[in-house]
Amino acid sequence: MRKIYAIGIGAGDPEHLTVQAVDRLNRVDVFFMLDKGDAKADLVRLRQDILDRFVTRPGYRVVSAKDPDRDRTPNDYRAAVADWHQARTDVYERLLRDELADGQTGAFLVWGDPSLYDSTIALIEAVLARGNVSFDYEVVPGVSSISALVARHRTTMNQIGRAVQLTTGRRLATGWPEDADDVFVLLDAHTTFDRFVDAGLEIYWGAYVGTPDEILRSGPLDAVLAAEINSVRAEARERHGWIMDTYLLRRPA
Repeated sequence: MRKIYAIGIGAGDPEHLTVQAVDRLNRVDVFFMLDKGDAKADLVRLRQDILDRFVTRPGYRVVSAKDPDRDRTPNDYRAAVADWHQARTDVYERLLRDELADGQTGAFLVWGDPSLYDSTIALIEAVLARGNVSFDYEVVPGVSSISALVARHRTTMNQIGRAVQLTTGRRLATGWPEDADDVFVLLDAHTTFDRFVDAGLEIYWGAYVGTPDEILRSGPLDAVLAAEINSVRAEARERHGWIMDTYLLRRPA
């Protein structure tokens, strides 16, 4: 039977890889990578850098496929994501069926941790549910973006006895989560923290965390700091063609 690994590779620093992840990398026959286009070629290059550094097993292959396009400004967000996942499931099924022989091992290298705002596990399950390709799979945890963020800011995820919530920019735009004192915001393309500049919060923000391009900002969230983050974020996105950032909003005790 085919074997698949979903391997968390951390937030960008190759040294985020765990010993378990390196062990699994060296069992793989075929690594699958989704090509997101020239603007995000750095993401493919960073994955290849990890293979060059840690894989000593000879003869492995790297198979790339075009990541399906996604509507970024849909009228129906959930329907658009469902359509995108359906198209990605088609790609995953084709890769596993056509590029991985019975008895071989394949792997998807997942940014951060596969359990945190990532679709790899759901897509693998969707392929299994179709019943056209038989395989077993294992999930290897990695250093998440939020773990890397708080480590670089030398702070903690929580305050003593206080509640923590992980959410998205889309959900944060509807209001501060009830009963939460520390809120991690991921997948925020619109700097939703702007709405909270008068709320007495602290912010710990980071982009490209764990990479040579890392940018960090932190402090009491006021209009001045919010404007600075917006400025450096826009400049970085223009320079690189893409950005991966996240932040922690904290209501001080």
